[in-house]
Amino acid sequence: MPEWTWEYEGYDPAAERLRESLCTLGNGYFATRGAAPESKAGLVHYPGTYVAGCYNRLESTVAGRRVENEDVVNLPNWLRLRFRLSGADGSAEPWFSPDICAPVGYRQVLDLRRGTLTRRFRFPGGAGGVVGVEQCSLVHMGDPHLAALRTEFTAEGRAGSIEVESAIDGDVINGNVHRYRSLNRAHLAHVQTGAAEPDTVWLRCRTSGSDIGISLAARTTVVGRPGTSSSLHPGRRRAAHRMVVPLAPGEPVVVEKTVALHTSRDPAISNPLAAALDRAGTAPDFSALRNSHAAAWEGLWRRAEVYVPGEAGRVLRLHLFHVLQTLSPHTAELDAGVPARGLHGEAYRGHVFWDELFVLPYLNLHFPEVARALLNYRHRRLPQACRAAAEAGRSGAMYPWQSGSDGREETQELHLNPRSGRWLPDHSRLQRHVGSAIAYNVWQYCEAVGDTEFLHTKGAEMLLQIARFWADSAVHDPALGRYRIRGVVGPDEYHDGYPGAVQPGLDDNAYTNVTAAWVLMRALELVRRLPAWRRQDLFERLRLDGGELHEWEEISRRLRVPFHQGVISQFAGYGDLVELDWAAYRKRYGNIRRLDRILEAEGDTVNRYQASKQADVLMLGYLFSHAELADLFQRLGYPLTDESWRNTVEYYLRRTSHGSTLSGLVHGWVLARVHRGDAWEYCRDALEGDVADLQGGTTGEGIHLGAMAGTLDLVQRGLTGLESREEALRLDPVPLPELSEYGFSLRYRGHWGVGMRLHAGRLRITVPDSEEAPIRLVLPDRAVTVAPGDSSVLELPPG
Repeated sequence: MPEWTWEYEGYDPAAERLRESLCTLGNGYFATRGAAPESKAGLVHYPGTYVAGCYNRLESTVAGRRVENEDVVNLPNWLRLRFRLSGADGSAEPWFSPDICAPVGYRQVLDLRRGTLTRRFRFPGGAGGVVGVEQCSLVHMGDPHLAALRTEFTAEGRAGSIEVESAIDGDVINGNVHRYRSLNRAHLAHVQTGAAEPDTVWLRCRTSGSDIGISLAARTTVVGRPGTSSSLHPGRRRAAHRMVVPLAPGEPVVVEKTVALHTSRDPAISNPLAAALDRAGTAPDFSALRNSHAAAWEGLWRRAEVYVPGEAGRVLRLHLFHVLQTLSPHTAELDAGVPARGLHGEAYRGHVFWDELFVLPYLNLHFPEVARALLNYRHRRLPQACRAAAEAGRSGAMYPWQSGSDGREETQELHLNPRSGRWLPDHSRLQRHVGSAIAYNVWQYCEAVGDTEFLHTKGAEMLLQIARFWADSAVHDPALGRYRIRGVVGPDEYHDGYPGAVQPGLDDNAYTNVTAAWVLMRALELVRRLPAWRRQDLFERLRLDGGELHEWEEISRRLRVPFHQGVISQFAGYGDLVELDWAAYRKRYGNIRRLDRILEAEGDTVNRYQASKQADVLMLGYLFSHAELADLFQRLGYPLTDESWRNTVEYYLRRTSHGSTLSGLVHGWVLARVHRGDAWEYCRDALEGDVADLQGGTTGEGIHLGAMAGTLDLVQRGLTGLESREEALRLDPVPLPELSEYGFSLRYRGHWGVGMRLHAGRLRITVPDSEEAPIRLVLPDRAVTVAPGDSSVLELPPG
């Protein structure tokens, strides 16, 4: 069905890396890019494979400085399968390559429902013959350690033979991101290969620094073809299985490759190689694997059902597919965070940023066990965050902007501007607001799932330590009678300092201060809600006292939020910056999404201008409903009217270049409630961000997971106004003509498959039959209760 497939016609080398990212197959444990199996990594192709949480640290010399970077590791290429024809006299033709021998009728089909990638084409052989090729690959969603590739060859008009080489290639580096080419990229060491007769080769290696053992075993068989010759060839850094198979006109030849992958981080194994060999050797044939794989996907789709008609729905289904491939139920068994670029490439080095802020709200209501596992990733690194805060002279927990294996700060010290070719200082580590994102996720998860045990234990520890950090970061200014947080960077990222300042950082970033106040407020609320014994235990373990809580209360009400011209200032002094001639820059450069790089290449700096990369102040409208935001500002002593918020939105809308895929998402979300007529333009931008590669080549380095999950949450929470708060589901639907019909199911507390469907101005809520308590729904003008086994249809007021 077209709504369940993503198709590409014709071979296009220029688009190959984009297609590889969008056709990546994965299962939450590992993923493999959708590269041509016969290809090696180069300028056109990049067949990368990544295991969640598998990192390695290397040193490099950049611009005369010694730097250290930790990267997700590109593992040995299991996908490799090349072929060539042999004539009747035994002479061999060159190995097939689409870059040398133009394929005919080339077509790729990504089947979202079943999680498979199929490739079909024909290529000319010698003596006027033609061979048809059909390949189908999968990364098994049921067994997270298995992958498989089926290749079918059909000769047209000539007899002969075909030589097939199935290999595991350990001669790989991290080469997906061109900007990183001057860095040390060789992460694999101690490569060994071997063979297990009659049909299996294996390769094992270790990461050079983190010492993670990696083992792969590949079993390759020719199905029902007598006369096949076969030999196993373990080599220095690759292990190959070569077969010569007779070809007869019209008689298909099928080659099945089944691969098992294990690492030393896996539980319940004695050693990775033994586990890989056993798994590959006992795996069923491709047909059985495909059936069990499709059944596993069917179960996921039932839990994550989403319905939106038309092209928008098709794109949303692709987004959901990639979210589930990166963060599946298998993730719940791992120590892994939310990689900003999925398991689809090497951009951002596979690090964990704040993207879970856009991902967890969706997972909370579909896969809460995965959401909890992702919060556990943060909790395990709480001691490191507390150590980082202490080293900075602060109390509490200071989480890193970029996190990897052990929770230390992984943000690079230098970054390359590809426009100017210059390596520049990177101050993005000053985005301390990542701590507020973690606290927000803890709170939202517990509200949605009702996980009191987590809230009172690990959640409380994180929330209180983050609150403690904010309280210790706030400095009282007697002249203003306010508390200030200085030297930070906001979500905008363009602005990392004041023009001409020696030290980086900005003062009173509005988003940072307001979310810090929210964290302090929620921490105080949690302390009041805790059972007395748990409160005492927590206070003793964290060495908290009542004096700190009194300080939190005061700071949460007196943090400064700067204003200028009647709008919220992005940071203190933003209104004093120079206005940019946006029309002139658009005329000169066309695409100015990365305005920071353009200005730096001109010898200028974006720090001089009222110009933002992405939503900063407006992120407040993404996290909080207008009522909740107004209450926050009221608590801080600032009135926030509908008019002042609308003016703020319009002010920054004119001053944002949208250099992030998250920007369109947030602007569309906010505008749906403030300026509905403009919302769809930005929603469409968010939907097309990766499929159209709007950021200009970045999707080939990995999809943007936060934006993909955020578009799903736009339907789930943004358009419905859905909030899980105070033991009820709160709804405040907003009509958006371009998305006037949608439906989804969710998991709320003990209820599985709660259905919501909007059609013709009516919202139908269906609660499956169960022994659970009824669900209370609160709308702006009424409240209803829906019992298990019942449904309710709500007439919505016209927009």
